[in-house]
Amino acid sequence: MDQFSYLSVLLSIILGLAITQVLKGFRGILLARRRVVVYWPVLVWAVLLLSIFVQSWWASFGMRDIAQWTFPAFSIVLLQTVLMYMLAALVFPDFHGDETTDLRAHYLDHTGWFFGLMVAALVTSLFKDVVLSGHFSDAANVAFHLCFIASSIVAMLTRREGYHKGLSVVGLAMFAVYTLALFSRLR
Repeated sequence: MDQFSYLSVLLSIILGLAITQVLKGFRGILLARRRVVVYWPVLVWAVLLLSIFVQSWWASFGMRDIAQWTFPAFSIVLLQTVLMYMLAALVFPDFHGDETTDLRAHYLDHTGWFFGLMVAALVTSLFKDVVLSGHFSDAANVAFHLCFIASSIVAMLTRREGYHKGLSVVGLAMFAVYTLALFSRLR
């Protein structure tokens, strides 16, 4: 087994747990549907996170060509994966008992942490390229990251519901363009 295959096992487990966490949230909504007050931006963020997780797993194939791994290089890749899991852990509340679950209230209660983790994951993603290759990725990748970072910082700082609703839809569209433009084929 080569180094990348060995190291990618842990990353795949964490990404799998992140995907499971989001899918478990959708399951919770279905099972508790009579007690859930749905807030559609949360559903859009959950779909976006699933897309991000799959794209991250897809893009990680590009790391197979790294012949020698160092602990700092692996640590930054691991940190990005852990931050993605934490996003998955926040997007939906836990569903228990017979209590009513208000997705809007949950979203507003966790907006700062959610978007703070999003910024941290994006910054880590940018610096992952620097640690692994010695330079930032191509300009388009950096530009997309900076747009996502800026919009997430604004989301951390504003409670304007229109911004949050718009950002969920625009974020999903931007991520679709980003993925199709930069990661449509395995490298």
